[in-house]
Amino acid sequence: MMNFKSIIIASLFLFVSNVNAQTGQASWYGVGDGFQGRKTASGERFNTHAFTAAHRTLPFGTKVKVTNLNNGRSVFVRITDRGPYAGKNRIIDLSHAAKSAIGMGGTAKVSLQVVR
Repeated sequence: MMNFKSIIIASLFLFVSNVNAQTGQASWYGVGDGFQGRKTASGERFNTHAFTAAHRTLPFGTKVKVTNLNNGRSVFVRITDRGPYAGKNRIIDLSHAAKSAIGMGGTAKVSLQVVR
C-alpha cells in the first residue's frame, strides 16, 4: 500500500512526464524591467546573463531544451522562476541570454523538451 508521500511523488512524476514536450510562444525578461538581481520564485537571484527561464509548472532546477521553431536554434535553460504571466499562449519566459542564444525577438514560437 502506498503512503501519502509516495502518491504525491508518483503524481508529480506523471505530471512532469506529461509536460515532457510543449509547443507555444516564448517571451523574455531581464533587461530594463527591474528583474536583474531580484529573487526569483525559487529563491535565487535572477541573472539576465545566465541561461535560465520561468515556467508555470515545471519543478525548479528542471533543465529544458528550448528550440526556436522559426530558425531551428536551441538553448538549454534551467527553470528558476514562475511565469509567464502575460498571454495565454506563452509557455516560457527566457532570460535575455537565452533569448539572444536562439535569435529571438520579442516573442517566438518554440518547442520545449525536458532534459532527463
